[in-house]
Amino acid sequence: MYPTDKIEEEIAIRKSLAPEPLFIFKSPKSAGLIRLKSWEYWPFSVVYIPVFVYWLWLSFKARSFFFFSASNPSIESGGLLGESKIDILNLINDAYKPVTVLVKRNWDADIATALFTNANLEFPVIAKPNAGERGWGVEKIETLAALQAYHQKSPVDYLIQEYVPFPLEFGVFYYRIPNQPYGTISSIVQKEFLSVTGNGRDNLGELILASDRAVLQWDLLKTKYEQSLHKVLPTGKKMTLVTIGNHCLGTKFLNANHLITPELTSVFDKISMEIDGFYYGRYDLRCTNLADLYQGKNIKIMELNGAGAEPAHIYDPGFTIWEGWKVLLQHWNMLYQISVYNHKTGVTYMRFSEARAIWKRIKADKTRIR
Repeated sequence: MYPTDKIEEEIAIRKSLAPEPLFIFKSPKSAGLIRLKSWEYWPFSVVYIPVFVYWLWLSFKARSFFFFSASNPSIESGGLLGESKIDILNLINDAYKPVTVLVKRNWDADIATALFTNANLEFPVIAKPNAGERGWGVEKIETLAALQAYHQKSPVDYLIQEYVPFPLEFGVFYYRIPNQPYGTISSIVQKEFLSVTGNGRDNLGELILASDRAVLQWDLLKTKYEQSLHKVLPTGKKMTLVTIGNHCLGTKFLNANHLITPELTSVFDKISMEIDGFYYGRYDLRCTNLADLYQGKNIKIMELNGAGAEPAHIYDPGFTIWEGWKVLLQHWNMLYQISVYNHKTGVTYMRFSEARAIWKRIKADKTRIR
């Protein structure tokens, strides 16, 4: 019979060699409490209650529930319902945007591979739904196998976009009354990617669970960093956990309105004037540094969002819900003014039948996603 002490010794050795299970990581923080205390995490339907009421009032004045559709005549629904990201990107000067290709969900995976190759794209790339919202389905793809896997699981048409490694990411909200020669930058949000900093004592898993913002992404991060969770980060070492600037992926939105200057406004006047039928929305972009941003150099616009865009600086942790509501209502008032002006010059408001067709399309996409 095999000696008992040898069996116990072998079990001890195996335990020491095996990776510790993930379930040992227990967070002292309540995700629900974190979301409750910080209104930036509140559901859209709650945050937008005052905006909904104001929309009803503006609709009454405009005599159309869909007045916003006239804000950006070159964008479907003005950019509030079901708009195509690739269609909007195609309106922008090539000098300001990354290489992007559209892939239909019902195409064979080999077609996606061919598009990737023909566009001279290189890994990593960003894959994201063509009509997605609030960061859903956005992934950084590192390999061909991962791209094909994304294609197989995607229930909707999606984009493959050149990954822009520039260090700074901003959301710049711009609007212009159509009869005015100059526009206004009303909001700049700087995006701080989700990260943790080592203290020489706690391992990566413990650092994540100790962070209010990171712990909300635990389900994602524990899989992504499964092989690294037990490693201890040296004191002062910063580790970026997610390199995609979406709030739903843990990115912190910071109020950067102090960057607004006449010089910067002129840069976005130039970019916007080249986009036919665009008057209201937010540019999501990356740039190399502030000096280049002010000169309009080395800027890559990943997305341009229209009537549905938010002045995202309001989600700075230092902003109160009351301040956020004030800014949102101010922007909806501007959206109304631009839309009404365009309507008076001949731009028609979206009809109910058109809105219903868009809604059916959105509903069908959401059904496939589920």
